[in-house]
Order: sequence, then C-alpha cells, then structure tokens
Amino acid sequence: MCRFTLYLGPPLRLSSLLLDPSHSLIRQSTHSYEREEPLNGDGFGVGWYTPEFSEEPAVFRSITPAWNNRNLHNLARVMSSSCILAHVRAATQSSGVNEANCHPFRFGKYVCMHNGDVGNFRKVRRKLLDSVCDEAFSNVYGSTDSEHFFAVLIDELLKRRVVTAMDIAAALDGAIQRVVDIVNTYGDGEPSYLNVAVADGQNAAVSRYSNDPDFVPETLYYYSGELYECCAQDRLGSEAVLVSSERLTEDTGWQTVPPNHLVVISRKQAPLLIPCGELNRERAA
Repeated sequence: MCRFTLYLGPPLRLSSLLLDPSHSLIRQSTHSYEREEPLNGDGFGVGWYTPEFSEEPAVFRSITPAWNNRNLHNLARVMSSSCILAHVRAATQSSGVNEANCHPFRFGKYVCMHNGDVGNFRKVRRKLLDSVCDEAFSNVYGSTDSEHFFAVLIDELLKRRVVTAMDIAAALDGAIQRVVDIVNTYGDGEPSYLNVAVADGQNAAVSRYSNDPDFVPETLYYYSGELYECCAQDRLGSEAVLVSSERLTEDTGWQTVPPNHLVVISRKQAPLLIPCGELNRERAA
C-alpha cells in the first residue's frame, strides 16, 4: 500500500509537506508507522497548481525512491502552491515499477492518487475499461489498478457539470460504487481498498473506503486551521486543510477520517465528512 498527502489553502512550500514535518511524506517513504511494511520506495510523484500560469497542474514523477531524489529535495525547498498532491508508492498486484505507473495521475485540470487495491484487478481490468468513454480510456498510459480506477472517475466527472467540491465528491462516490459493482459481478466479489484523492486546484475530495468485512480501510487523517510549527514562515492563517495517510506531526489537531467516508474540501470552508454512497443514493434509486 502507498502513502499520500493532499493540501488545499494559501500558497505553501512543498518542503512543508515533504521534508520538514517530523513524519513528513518522505519519512513515510522509509518509515511508515501504520503499514506492516514500512517502505514505500517504488517511486513518487507530486502534482501542484500554479493558477497564475494555467488551470492545468504540473506533475513531477520518478521511479527513484523519494528519499533519494535530489531533484525533489531541491524543488521542494523553493516551490510553493495553494493545492498540492504528493504520493510515495509501494507497488502492488505485480504492477511494474515505471514512470507511467507512478502517482499522481492527471487529466485536464484534475489530479488523482490512490492508496489501496481494486479487488481481483487482473480479472476485471478489461471490464473497467469497457465501461468508460473514449476520452477516459485514452488517458490510461500505465498498468496499475489505480489508473484504471481514475479512468472510471474521469468518466464520472465527464458525465457531470462539475462546479463545486460536492460535485467532485459525487463523481468520486459514483466511481467507487461502479468499480465495486464491476468487481462484484466479474471479479468474484473480492474486497477493494479505495483511499483516493482527487482535486481540480480549487476543490478536492478524498475517500477512505473498503468493502472488506474483516479489515478497516487504510488509515486517513485530516487537519484544518493553523498548521504545525514548521509552516509558520508561510503565514497560512486558518484556511489550510491537509488530508494525509498518516499524521505528518504529533500535533493534536489531526482527526481520523471515519471508515467509508469522504472528506470534501473547498477553499475557505471547513472540511465536510460524508458517508460513502450518500451523494448518489437518489441517482441509484
């Protein structure tokens, strides 16, 4: 399983997420606290937005371990953004270690990353692709279950008039239910683990989801308001929101995302927690 962190708020240096905290994402790439296997060394990626230049984000990915990439360390010290998604990868389901398989993935103005597994992916891979439109299909460049899930999410986003964070959350919620239905029908009902983050630069939604009756979903936490001490020089005020697989610091402000819930984030608003399945209940009926 992987580890990821999402930030939305006033401009923040990448190092305040990746390098400086006591349990930064780079530290999680070598010493994850909440996984049986502490290493996440099968590549990394960072997506960030610079709206003064383009509404489409930049993405930097590499197959080298995050802890050993000098370019990442140098860029993180001097780059800032008001929306950042960062991911360290532990390859699963025998997917290859190559740049196309590193998260986050991008489509237009959207960035997406995943921690978990699509149940019985090898058996349902073709069914997943058969279910999406040509535009979503053409955005799959690698072999991971994560990018195939993103194709379903793209398909959900393209079906909707996406304006608000709630619209993004509804698309994510719909993609989860579609993938679970496909696995139940064609993949022998194997459990899926779908901690997924998606953002458009102004809004974001993150899921903590599993349909495994014997295990809770992978860990997920959120933090809002005045950030930890090492961010003091960034002068963030009270509008910052973080969602992370593991707490980046020992600060007591971190809160656990309940199992099978979505965190919905928009600028200058407190994070909203919604049960998975809630946003598409009427549509399903």
